[in-house]
Amino acid sequence: MTRPPLRVGVAYDFRNPPESGMSHAAFYAAIIEQAAWLDGLGLDVAWFTEHHFVEDGYLPSWTPVVGAIAARTRNLRFCSDVCLMPFNHPIRLAEDLAVLDNISNGRVELGAGMGYAPHEFRGFGLPVARRVSLTNEALEVLVRAFTGETFSFEGKRYSFKDVRITPGYVQPGGPPLWIAAMGKPGAERAAHHRANLLPQGLRSDTLDHWSATLRAAGGDPETRRVGIIRSCLVTDDRERDWPAVREGERRRMAVYNRFFAEAGGGSGVEGITADARIPQTWVVGDVDHCVAELSAFVREYGVTDLVTWGVPPGMKPDQMAPSLERFVRDVAPRLRAAAAA
Repeated sequence: MTRPPLRVGVAYDFRNPPESGMSHAAFYAAIIEQAAWLDGLGLDVAWFTEHHFVEDGYLPSWTPVVGAIAARTRNLRFCSDVCLMPFNHPIRLAEDLAVLDNISNGRVELGAGMGYAPHEFRGFGLPVARRVSLTNEALEVLVRAFTGETFSFEGKRYSFKDVRITPGYVQPGGPPLWIAAMGKPGAERAAHHRANLLPQGLRSDTLDHWSATLRAAGGDPETRRVGIIRSCLVTDDRERDWPAVREGERRRMAVYNRFFAEAGGGSGVEGITADARIPQTWVVGDVDHCVAELSAFVREYGVTDLVTWGVPPGMKPDQMAPSLERFVRDVAPRLRAAAAA
């Protein structure tokens, strides 16, 4: 079967440190406006990530944001990268997704992950040791809920009897499911559910292992999607435009590095050098440079969903507007054409 066509998108985490000079309310309003504008330009997807109890306001609840943007758009599809399963009750999430599927007329997807930051588990009063069982059982519940039929489930963490999610989903079978993988267990989890893949870390342990495991189970990875955040700054003046974005990226990674350090071996990416990981560094340059670099990346890793960060922490949304406009209008069409060739 033919590989799904390339989709190009933007990711938002709503991190808003004091350096932006904007209130949280103004920041949210500006991103919602930006997403509606990008929908009009022809962007394919918008991703929203989730973390909790972060001082700069990192988005803790992505479903209300999708509802707000879905009501302002017509074509943009929405997905989480990722929704942290241990902190989301699966029945409540299934209901939220049903509502979003109706608001958006079938444009919502779900990217699921386990979480790893100890402070988040403390905040929710959960032992980190439960993250695997909570995630696995939540996924089992969700795939049953997405059928639209009445179901029961009995597990270690969750127990439900004769449950049916209403309203029904617009998309047959419910929102398409993505599963994040930082190592072999995540890749196997995605293969088990025949889900789309959100790989990070080593290619051999994530992308390649998922593909091999899925094929061994009778599935075809060529029919599934592979999504990665690989950011792009489209500019003809790197010296003018890159420093602010670079500083924002430093702020972004400082928080993730703190999470990894606190996890102390529980994140799944410890011990992997930057050179060995699937690359997620920024591509910076003019249109031709960005097309060349990203086309090669898409081809090498079999990417079907390529997403750039929308607003680096500390920047205002409108500071990224010139690059995003060129990314959607000039870079994306050439990437889609190259992927389809």
